[in-house]
Amino acid sequence: MTDQLRILVLGEAGPATSDWLRRCQPDAETVEVASWLDGLEKLGREKFDLVLTNPVDAHVLDSVRKLLQSRRVLAAIPDGVALVNGDRTVRWSNPAFDAWCDGSAVGRDFYEALGTPYVMGPEKCPFRTASQAEHGHTVMSRLQCRCNRELELQVTRIAEPDGEPLLVAVGRDITAIVQQQQKLDALYKAGRELAALAPEHLSEMSAEERVELLKLNIRRFTRDILRYEVVEIRLLDRQTGRLVPLLQEGMIPEAADRAMLAAPLGQGVTGHVAATGKSYVCADTAADPLYVQGAPGARSSLTVPLLFQDLVVGTINVESPQPNAFGESDRQFLELFGQEIAAALHTLELLSAEKRSTATQSVEAISREVALPVDDILASATSILERYIGHDAEIGDKLRKILADARSIKACIQKVGETIVPAPASAQPGAPALPALKGLRVLVADNDDRVRRSAHSLLGRWGCVVETARDAHEAMTMARLGNYDAVLADIRLPDQSGYEVYRGLREAAPRARVVLMTGYGYDPTHSLVKARQDGLKHVLFKPFRVDQLMDALAGPADGAGKGTTHDLGSPHSSLVRVTGN
Repeated sequence: MTDQLRILVLGEAGPATSDWLRRCQPDAETVEVASWLDGLEKLGREKFDLVLTNPVDAHVLDSVRKLLQSRRVLAAIPDGVALVNGDRTVRWSNPAFDAWCDGSAVGRDFYEALGTPYVMGPEKCPFRTASQAEHGHTVMSRLQCRCNRELELQVTRIAEPDGEPLLVAVGRDITAIVQQQQKLDALYKAGRELAALAPEHLSEMSAEERVELLKLNIRRFTRDILRYEVVEIRLLDRQTGRLVPLLQEGMIPEAADRAMLAAPLGQGVTGHVAATGKSYVCADTAADPLYVQGAPGARSSLTVPLLFQDLVVGTINVESPQPNAFGESDRQFLELFGQEIAAALHTLELLSAEKRSTATQSVEAISREVALPVDDILASATSILERYIGHDAEIGDKLRKILADARSIKACIQKVGETIVPAPASAQPGAPALPALKGLRVLVADNDDRVRRSAHSLLGRWGCVVETARDAHEAMTMARLGNYDAVLADIRLPDQSGYEVYRGLREAAPRARVVLMTGYGYDPTHSLVKARQDGLKHVLFKPFRVDQLMDALAGPADGAGKGTTHDLGSPHSSLVRVTGN
């Protein structure tokens, strides 16, 4: 016994079609619809074995042919597609859209079918706006649906059959993209907190307490952001080649106590990574000859080097009980986190081969604590001075004296430091002197206190005269009334875009070299592209190397040195020990 044949009759059947049905399919169930849109809705909700139309009506016949072709195409694409009435009722939807609705969406309100999502914008009423727009106009919005799914929605008004408004809604699932960005933002924030271990909090802590606090933060961020339960960090002793355990979580005791050297073979994946400086993904621990057991039941692992100024200072290793658990995005995120760990380790001076004298440390500590308050005085006095220029000479003279006295404070501290320590301190043991930077007047604009403090600490060692601003307004004012040789400005200042900052600084200090800074190459407003078109020669990507900063501040004016945008993409270097914005 066979099932009853179901036939969809589109439009007026006509005598010939009706006669054929009586003669050939007398027992068939026929369903008549008045328009192709009604037919589309029926096809979306019910199953039919045959579609019939009047062959005399060429328009209807052509519509049916296009309708069936479109259904096959739309059913195959990964984006969710729905035809929607002016009142938001779904007339037809493809399988991808129905999957988001846990069943057929036909006949249901568009939003209700998706579980009443939150409309994030930019267009808050996309269907109403699209229905009032011209044919073919597309309205964009974003929906936050259940199960943390986010959809990018495009609503377009198309031709109206039978005078009825009809909209095409196309949704693209961007959940993975949004989650990746959220993870990157969280990782970026975590890196700042790791680096925040210095200097004001560390002054009251012993070296052992500093290390334990750093290890606690690493465990927390590895678990909460990267979602890894098993982690091992080892530091490289460059004199002996030994990989000294710093932190183990979830490793077997034998692995935690295992002696390891940096070697491409015979020392497990960790030794291989430390020797080569390259990340290594072990997809299957049972089939990889380099792998040596670390976590119980581990089936895959990911190991990346901890890099500081392009030198391997250690390794970080994570493992999973699932095979092939780590992909390209895992590698990239762990490498970024590894950079932050290496920078934090350097901040703690765990990697330093020499210790500065007590006198040097005292001078630097005084300079570090005084620098930002003095900069605040300079910024405030300069802002007030700008208002009184040409109006009150007496107040203007007093403000100029305040500025001179504030600058003399830092000059006196630097002079005392040079007296106590005759040889200039370097950023790293054995680093070359940089006479081109001696006496260079540099303005640093960044809203991150740690970046401004690091600028004082680092550039001051090379003999630069450093002043800082926390936003674009302060930077413009100081640049107009100051006499700077160079200006370093972050592209993410709170009150202006990077491009606006660049243009403003060029006008305020036409003789100064303007250098823009950014973290991880993040530039959503394309400020760097616009600024380069207007003559920008130097860009620094945080963290950056000493030679890159030197070229940016005192290198060739045409931007041909190492510090230009031609080769600043190395993510494995750190001059300013915090990444900032």
